[in-house]
Amino acid sequence: MNKPTCFSLTIDQHIAHLVLNRPEALNTMNMTFWRELDQILDRLHRDNQARVLVLSSTGKHFSAGMSLDAFGGEVSLNDNTPESRAAVLDQLGELQATFTRLETLRIPVIAALHGGCIGGAVDLVTAACIRFASADTFFCIQEINIGMVADVGTLQRIPKLMPMALVKELAYTGRRLSAQRALAHGLVNEVLPDATATLAAAMQCAKEIAAKPPVAIWGTKQALHYARDHSVDESLKQMGWLQGAIWSNDHVREAITAFQSKRAGEFPPLAPLRTFHDLG
Repeated sequence: MNKPTCFSLTIDQHIAHLVLNRPEALNTMNMTFWRELDQILDRLHRDNQARVLVLSSTGKHFSAGMSLDAFGGEVSLNDNTPESRAAVLDQLGELQATFTRLETLRIPVIAALHGGCIGGAVDLVTAACIRFASADTFFCIQEINIGMVADVGTLQRIPKLMPMALVKELAYTGRRLSAQRALAHGLVNEVLPDATATLAAAMQCAKEIAAKPPVAIWGTKQALHYARDHSVDESLKQMGWLQGAIWSNDHVREAITAFQSKRAGEFPPLAPLRTFHDLG
């Protein structure tokens, strides 16, 4: 892929760091943003260099959400006929699929937040596994303030992260949720003094994750996501199949030996994924 214009991406010591990099535009989401994010996530999912992804941003706000210019141009939805309105399902599906790709990435995703997470940015960060926030962070389901329903994942994911009554308050009013209130209700893992400290906390967490066996981290993420959406009984059955597929005596012995020897463990990466196009 070409060098992205909305992001910068580095991979160091098995940690991928993806930075939203349009501070002059408040890191709003135009169509280039969506295309580049989708391509980057596809690369990270299929490659095996990174064992964890950290998302951070630049400028005043983490992201002010969807670019308002896009509503009158590239993503304008045609509501003239029943047929054109039916096409909205597929058009929205493409945007929704990008954030679902983030949620289902083979590696954990950590968001380091600062300033405003507004509109589409809430959709984005609720697809992450772990969220660290600076003290100035706030969240706003902005869509209701511009006459529409949030439609790219917020209303589907955030009720699994916070109490429904609070979700309804935010979704119906468009009020801001402060970092401290978000912490109190479980949306963020920790609140740090500023953006620098927030990124440092996210990177430390990523470092600890990257030191674990990648296939065990993959299996843990699979189990947690399945348990979120299924009963305990169903999830325990799935756990049996999952553990039977990925159990490794070698990994367990290496983890124990490394711990006892006070050294870093040595574990193989996930296998790279190849598409049918790659094989053709």
